[in-house]
Amino acid sequence: MTYRRTDVANQELIVIPGGGQPNMQQLLQQAQKMQQDLAAAQEELARTEVEGQAGGGLVKATVTGSGELRGLVIDPKAVDPEDTETLADLVVAAVQAANENAQALQQQKLGPLAQGLGGGGIPGLPF
Repeated sequence: MTYRRTDVANQELIVIPGGGQPNMQQLLQQAQKMQQDLAAAQEELARTEVEGQAGGGLVKATVTGSGELRGLVIDPKAVDPEDTETLADLVVAAVQAANENAQALQQQKLGPLAQGLGGGGIPGLPF
């Protein structure tokens, strides 16, 4: 069992009952496995595509799980030469919806790994 306490300088210390030292080899192996798991999850996210849509499906955007825009489909019914502003709004909304879906996928795939890293999240990711 490991206990945590805060010293005078407000730094967290790990205290092993009985005064023993943590098994550094075991800690390094755990860190290496977590790093490998994180890399594998990031690769999977880069390959996975998610979709977002707007205007009842008139505009559809496809992004990877890492947020890269891969495709945009615009139904001809959405194209009005007299009203390009509405089309632009639909495109932005579809891309935003796709990115929200990508962020949810990131949370699903990387969230448990971030918890294993202390729950502080991963820099650059929205959780």
